[in-house]
Amino acid sequence: MENKNENETFEYTYSAKEQEELKRIRAKYLPQEKDKMTQLRRLDASVTQKASTAALIVGILGALTMGIGMCCAMVWMGVWFVPGIVIGLAGIALIAAAYPVYQHVLRRERKRIAPQIIRLTDELMK
Repeated sequence: MENKNENETFEYTYSAKEQEELKRIRAKYLPQEKDKMTQLRRLDASVTQKASTAALIVGILGALTMGIGMCCAMVWMGVWFVPGIVIGLAGIALIAAAYPVYQHVLRRERKRIAPQIIRLTDELMK
């Protein structure tokens, strides 16, 4: 007796939405290509990321310093009142310096990265 089902196979195709999800998951595990546009985006983002990090550190240190000064001035009113005010003003100065620090680091990093950015953009615009 012959079996008619021997050559028949079952195939299932996923929907378009599932196919996109499969491709996204698969792309995570494939070796990354050195795409020039990706390199350009990464370089540009690194400039602002470094500047933001430096400004955040200065701002947070300033806020903590101002808090210590307020604590000295309000809790230990006797001997620590005047030093607390001075410490608080130093904290305010640090907070105010956060934006200039951001601008300085941004300019420095842009100057440092500029040759690479120009080279990549020239290659991409050809």
